[in-house]
Amino acid sequence: MTEDVQKHSVHTLVFRSLKRTHDMFVADHAKAIALDDESHKQKMGVKLKTEYGPVLHMPILKEGRERVSHHPDGMLSHQSYPQLGDDPEYLITGTNAYPSGPGVALTADTKIHRNPSEGAVHSLTLALPPSLARQDASRTAASVAEIHRHAGVAERIHPPSTAVSLLDGGGTRNSALIRRAPTMPKPQWHPPWKLFRVISGHLGWVRSIAVEPGNQWFVTGSADRTIKIWDLASGKLKLSLTGHISTVRGVAVSSRSPYLFSCGEDKQVKCWDLEYNKVIRHYHGHLSAVYDLDLHPTIDVLVTCSRDASARVWDIRSKANVHTLTGHTNTVATVRCQAVEPQIITGSHDATIRLWDLIAGKTRATLTNHKKSVRTLVLHPRQ
Repeated sequence: MTEDVQKHSVHTLVFRSLKRTHDMFVADHAKAIALDDESHKQKMGVKLKTEYGPVLHMPILKEGRERVSHHPDGMLSHQSYPQLGDDPEYLITGTNAYPSGPGVALTADTKIHRNPSEGAVHSLTLALPPSLARQDASRTAASVAEIHRHAGVAERIHPPSTAVSLLDGGGTRNSALIRRAPTMPKPQWHPPWKLFRVISGHLGWVRSIAVEPGNQWFVTGSADRTIKIWDLASGKLKLSLTGHISTVRGVAVSSRSPYLFSCGEDKQVKCWDLEYNKVIRHYHGHLSAVYDLDLHPTIDVLVTCSRDASARVWDIRSKANVHTLTGHTNTVATVRCQAVEPQIITGSHDATIRLWDLIAGKTRATLTNHKKSVRTLVLHPRQ
């Protein structure tokens, strides 16, 4: 004999399931997860390295808070000098109170130590009798200077002779600590720039531009897959070149031969003969869109960079791939060449700039101060 199973609505079944789940986990509801010391230490170590890596070796100065004082005439004034008991804190890296080197690497176990400050020194000297004030000012100022020198911090206090001369001359606390703010030179006035001409003709974004070395015309590359040559004086269109099947991302005009070079998102790098207005060479090798290119100023070498995280060095005449410069971890967005070392400089979306040895095809140095993608580079014309 089978028992009849009581039927319930879907709403009732769902509600019972929720109640059962709530009763099962109610003991842990809203309970904070226990922290693991080892994982927290690793997390802090990674955060220090990634976010504060460039300044880990530098001591930090925490400036004294601005104070408000009352003048006898009832007016308020702001004073920025430190007070006794509220002195600037010199935070020295490392686990020792006063490291003997220029700084100790900052780690998750780093402890912060408080050093005697300038405000405390002057407050004590003003409170002591004149003879003791001179002795203690000289002794304390010298010890603070020694601490700062060992910690790698520039001396921020007056020398002992200066402190004594201020006290002998009847100087007050304000006169001893007030520092005049540096003045900025006034810039020379020049008439504001005015818009000279607007040139239209492309049907898409203009992604690149280059001026002919003779300063007679300039060339533009656009997302409409065309390359246009314009008269620089009149702004009139002289020539349109077609051949790319995607956005033209870079153009360059040779100063050594009548050649124009272009690259685009179709992975193609082309060499145009401007006497016949047609393509005479193709440079194949990049695995993704080519974002920029540049010509070496003294030798027949072309350098291109691509979304495949590499830059390639080409022999212009033989079309040979001389070097493949690898090392970036993301798109290489810009490249520049110069006659002196480093002869090739690249910027990438991995937020780094690399200086390359053209002969060896290897990285000479890596610059890492950018926080976001490096999209373009410009070289100084004389330095």
